[in-house]
Amino acid sequence: MPLQRIGFKLYLITDRKLFSSTDSFVKSVGEALAAGVKAVQLREKDLPTRELLDMSYKFRDLTTRFDAKLFINDRLDIALSVCADGIHVGRSGIPIREIRRIAGDRLMIGCSTHSVTEAIEAERDGADFITFGPLYPTPAKLKFGEPVGLDSLREAKKEVGLTIFGIGGIKSENIKDVINSGASGVALISGILSMSDIALAAHEYLKKVGERR
Repeated sequence: MPLQRIGFKLYLITDRKLFSSTDSFVKSVGEALAAGVKAVQLREKDLPTRELLDMSYKFRDLTTRFDAKLFINDRLDIALSVCADGIHVGRSGIPIREIRRIAGDRLMIGCSTHSVTEAIEAERDGADFITFGPLYPTPAKLKFGEPVGLDSLREAKKEVGLTIFGIGGIKSENIKDVINSGASGVALISGILSMSDIALAAHEYLKKVGERR
C-alpha cells in the first residue's frame, strides 16, 4: 500500500511497563498523539483478554479524539471488536491471508519482518506495510539476534513494493540514514515513551521523518 494511503510516517508502539500506572501510560500516549503522532500500535501481549479489550477501547477513544490510527497487535478479535484501523502481526501469528478473508478491507495489515525473505513473504501474503529490523542494537529486539543492518533494508526495498518502517534502535540521529536506505518511516517505542518530555520527543521525531515542520 502506498504511503499516501497509509497516512503516517511515525509508527508509535506501546509498552505499558515503562510506566508506573495504566493512567500514566494512557496519558503519555495521549501526549504523543497531541503532539502529532498519527498511528499507535497497542502491543501489550501479556494482558488477559478482558483487560486488553478494556485498554483497546480506551485507546480507540484516544486515537479517535486525535484523528489517529489504532493498530492492535496480533488479536484479530479485539481489533474487530473495537473497530481498530488495523492489526499488526508477526510471521508466526495468524496468517495474513486469513485476516483478509475474515476482515476484508476493514483492517489495514502490518507485519513484522526480520529478513528480506520475510519481507517478500509478507508482500506475497497481502500485508499493507511492514516493519523491518532490528536495524540497530536494542534490548527490545535481542530475541531476534544481531541487527539486520541498513544493507538488508536497502535490499528489502529493492525486492518489495510495500511501505517499510525501519525498527530497532531508532534514534533521532539515525533516522536520516534509515530513510535514505529505503524506509518510508520509522517505528519505535522508547525513543518517545521513555522520554521525560514526551511531546517534545514526538515533535523531534515527527520533524525528522517529515511529518511536521
